[in-house]
Amino acid sequence: MPPSIRYQKLIQYFLQGLLILGPVTITVYAIYVVFDKIDSILRPAINFPGLGFIIIIGFILLVGYLSSFFMMSRILTVIDQLLDKTPGIKLLYSFIKDFFEAFAGSKKKFTHSVLANIENNNVWRVGFITQHDMSRFDLADFVAVYVPMSYSVAGNVYIVPKERVKAITNISPAQTMKFAMSGGVTEVIEEQRAVLD
Repeated sequence: MPPSIRYQKLIQYFLQGLLILGPVTITVYAIYVVFDKIDSILRPAINFPGLGFIIIIGFILLVGYLSSFFMMSRILTVIDQLLDKTPGIKLLYSFIKDFFEAFAGSKKKFTHSVLANIENNNVWRVGFITQHDMSRFDLADFVAVYVPMSYSVAGNVYIVPKERVKAITNISPAQTMKFAMSGGVTEVIEEQRAVLD
């Protein structure tokens, strides 16, 4: 085997190894960082690895469980209203609350995936309708569309006419978000896996 072909094979094996190990390593590291950060909250009091993580996750589950009862629900509503009306805290609290509710709970916002024609040309962006009524901005036939950025948690909000928005119906909102945030490579990877299988 000529040296140049051997060299190409080594490069190919290296890239294949990188493709396998890269996502696994980054995922495991991300899980470790999250686990370590949560576990370290109680580390001064409890110096047993993993116990702080279990206690905090258990506490979150307990609060979630108790919030389903009427009395606890009323107490949480009072606390929510108090934080929502406190000057200074109100802005931060309402922003964080809205952010969490956009992804989970009964008020999920990223459920209406669409293709939006922002610049009124033949280029479409993948996004989510977050507000169906923009009349408060004196824009009666407009909607607010959130367009996520690839490989980022950031994004932009555009207010566009309803006729320049097409609903995405053949894939779920979760798949749409995955497609947008991966830069559109998700389906290509899945197709390659299907071919390999």
